[in-house]
Amino acid sequence: MTTPVSPDPDRRPGPVPEPDRSGSATGDGRGTFTTAVPARLDRLPWSRWHWMIVIGLGTVWILDGLEVTIVGNVAGRLAEEGSGLDITAAQVTGTAAALYVAGACSGALFFGWLTDRYGRKKLFMITLAVYLAATAMTALSTESWWFFLFRFLTGFGIGGEYAAINSAIDELIPSYHRGRVDLVINGSYWLGAIGGALLSIVMLDTDIFPLDVGWRLSFALGVVLGLVILLVRRHVPESPRWQLIHGHGEEAERLVGSVEKEIEKEKGRSLPEPAGRITVHQRGSIGFGVITRTVFARYPRRAVLGLALFIGQAFLYNAITFGFGVILSIFYGVPTGRTGYYFAVIAAGNFVGPLLLGKLFDTVGRRIMISSTYLLSGLLLFVTAWLFGRGSLTATTLTVCWCVVLFFASTGASSAYLTVSEIFPMETRAMAIAFFYALGTAAGGISGPLVFADLTGSGDVGGTVLAFCIGAALMCAGGLVAVFLAVDAERRSLEDIAAPLSSEPA
Repeated sequence: MTTPVSPDPDRRPGPVPEPDRSGSATGDGRGTFTTAVPARLDRLPWSRWHWMIVIGLGTVWILDGLEVTIVGNVAGRLAEEGSGLDITAAQVTGTAAALYVAGACSGALFFGWLTDRYGRKKLFMITLAVYLAATAMTALSTESWWFFLFRFLTGFGIGGEYAAINSAIDELIPSYHRGRVDLVINGSYWLGAIGGALLSIVMLDTDIFPLDVGWRLSFALGVVLGLVILLVRRHVPESPRWQLIHGHGEEAERLVGSVEKEIEKEKGRSLPEPAGRITVHQRGSIGFGVITRTVFARYPRRAVLGLALFIGQAFLYNAITFGFGVILSIFYGVPTGRTGYYFAVIAAGNFVGPLLLGKLFDTVGRRIMISSTYLLSGLLLFVTAWLFGRGSLTATTLTVCWCVVLFFASTGASSAYLTVSEIFPMETRAMAIAFFYALGTAAGGISGPLVFADLTGSGDVGGTVLAFCIGAALMCAGGLVAVFLAVDAERRSLEDIAAPLSSEPA
């Protein structure tokens, strides 16, 4: 039987197929076969195998947070004479930041297409290698053009990571845990941000490291940690869901069977029967035309939702984080070498949000949680802008306000990645993540640093208030869109949320 496709793409599909009591696949010899692999993956209890997936794939966001935060915190030091680079702080937080995001957008689209075509595993190994190589070369920068080039290439690698990693995680994690796991993994970026903030304090201390050495060692440390993650990632398997539609059905069956045996041995009990089967018609590669028609013609409401969520969170974060150190230094006289302490506090708020609220996305539901986190963060940033404009805040109280705003904003931003990775058919998943990430981030992440660097760096209170209000308004807009268009995807299989194109005759 084939999982039916609902005529309304945002409505739950029809009845679930009859349970597969054998757990095995059957085929007709013409590239069409029936399998219970998706249902078998979704009914697995949490195990050591799942922790291996989380560590091997999710921990790279810690590296990303570490590296991006270091760049933001060393901007002032790089601009000083004797740093080894002829560059200004505005070029680091403006031009270099915009190039990093431009690289991420380009990398997401390029590697996203390759991920859907050649598999999750091949690409999440390649993208990490690109990211690490570019980061290492950044540490060796002696000219500003060299620094700019490898900031772009570092972003190119991390953009590919977003597409390859999020698609793999959602296809390997059981539906009961998918929401919270995805949110916490994406939120772990801020663990790296905490480390980067604290590390920069040490690395920028010229009593410990020379002016032109400390910032280079900061990047080098990230490379070392990344190599450790690369070793762990070797053991993460290919997505069985991807294998099913690319002519590797038997490999998918064997892989899931071995995982089931491992988990049964770990838990000391037999697993329950899978909930259903799906018939897959192998289609070969999926072209951009099919992907575009699927995303925008079949799922137009979901396309609007994805854009609203990504644009909102991109602008809010650019409104705060790219001008963070500059705001503290200009308006409150905080030395550049001490801003790391403040940033560590708001980074902690960013991580605690998904950690504490993530479970509610699987219980209370996606629609309520996505809309509420977006709206709350936007409204709280409006309040922060008002207090800042009145001169009612100190460096400490402003940081507290940011911490509260980002507690909700980080959860909402993480849910944007979760949303676009689960509401479109499997064959388009990586490209859908790449497309919405690239378009939303290009709107907020390329223009954001360029706009907000001027607004927050001018020393004008009104300009900084405007920057806050732009981010807050777009975040609220994303929350309102989610109220009406969010998909109730909690605890549902990916195939139920959006039937695979391969479940339809080619």
